[in-house]
Amino acid sequence: MSEATGVSSGRSSGGADVAELVAQQLQRLLEAGQYDGVKLLLQPVQPVDVAEAIGTLPRTMQALAFRLLPKDQAIEVYEYLEPAVQQTLLERLRSGEVLELVEEMSPDDRVRLFDELPAKVVRRLLAELSPAERRVTAELLGYEAETAGRLMTTEFIDLKEFHSAAQALAIVRRRARDTETIYSLYITDASRHLTGILSLRDLVVADPEDRVGDVMTREVVSIATDTNQEEVARVIQRYDFLAVPVVDREQRLVGIVTVDDVIDVIQQEATRDLYAAGAVQAGDEDDYFQSNLFTVARRRVVWLLVLLVANTGTSAVIASQQDVLQKVVVLAAFIPLLIGTGGNVGAQSSTVVIRGLSTQRIQSLGLGKAIWREAVAGALLGLLMVLVVVPWSAHVSGSWVVAGAAGISLVAITTLAATAGAALPLLFDRIGLDPALMSAPFIATATDVAGVFIYLHTASWLLERLG
Repeated sequence: MSEATGVSSGRSSGGADVAELVAQQLQRLLEAGQYDGVKLLLQPVQPVDVAEAIGTLPRTMQALAFRLLPKDQAIEVYEYLEPAVQQTLLERLRSGEVLELVEEMSPDDRVRLFDELPAKVVRRLLAELSPAERRVTAELLGYEAETAGRLMTTEFIDLKEFHSAAQALAIVRRRARDTETIYSLYITDASRHLTGILSLRDLVVADPEDRVGDVMTREVVSIATDTNQEEVARVIQRYDFLAVPVVDREQRLVGIVTVDDVIDVIQQEATRDLYAAGAVQAGDEDDYFQSNLFTVARRRVVWLLVLLVANTGTSAVIASQQDVLQKVVVLAAFIPLLIGTGGNVGAQSSTVVIRGLSTQRIQSLGLGKAIWREAVAGALLGLLMVLVVVPWSAHVSGSWVVAGAAGISLVAITTLAATAGAALPLLFDRIGLDPALMSAPFIATATDVAGVFIYLHTASWLLERLG
């Protein structure tokens, strides 16, 4: 690499630090008008790092930097850009440049771009695509969102059983540049039914005269076009695939889902679950920190209002027991401790159960056993904390009756919270809703109401008999 760029030749493996370094130098070169230097700077950089660097530039510079890329590199870089940056470039590039860019994109990446664009823009771009690319794109857009059909690419290599190994290698060489992956080769019959799979390794080591049908593997793991994208990710993870074939209802091979697309799915689903667990309304997950403050507040206020209404139950319980609180005012001092502990225990249980559902470990254990296990764990946690809470409560309140009420309530609350934390996500999953919706804030709110009720009624009962 030329010293003029100031970037070391080892930067291609530097990750985020590399992108940051490239972005800083890229902006300086653009501001100075040194466009030849920009080309030298970006030429040996990995496309994903170039995309990240361009994404950090001011909007006025993004299109300029992108135009300085060679055509082949520009197409690959564009597929790595964030959706917001992709849309900005579409607005700033000339219509001819946009059409050429979209035409050369891989079908699955093009569909993801179209999902982010206004319908009017999508219709215009679709109409301007070549007939072959228009047909493929329309086909993928016809599948439901977040399914294998919407996620897959139609760029794969298929062979026939009667091909010799030498013929198959010739086909691979000819089609490799236009295919997303060549490491897995798919064998189909005359009706395009999937009959087998062959790795590139097995093909290379086979005798040139061997028939593909003699060296292929007939036991093929495939997925249907309507398979949920989370299940697709689990299949690829379970079998350590680089790609998994997608078949229609007649078992005809229609596409493949590659591991890089699955990584995007995992990130998307994890982000969505984290938002749900924090009671934040789901939106365009990736652009949350680029959203304006009004959008941020709108996403968060919806569930907060729901929780606010639910928390009025706590106030109602306290108001109904004001006679007890007036007699023994110190009882109020332990309410935050008890409901806070219940909320924490419930949040822990819901977290492990939701994680168990996503990894399918819960299913192997059994739903009933999972709930019972968490209930027992909650009771044990309560008993362990009683050893600290009861002596401390007696010291603060000067009353063993109050301390006893706090101890008994603590065990009951932690048991209830752990049970609810396990049962409610499982219930949501069973009725077909996202278990992450039954998040920590919801379970904490429910245990707050129940915990105050248990505590004050236990205290009232003990005071009547021992006070």
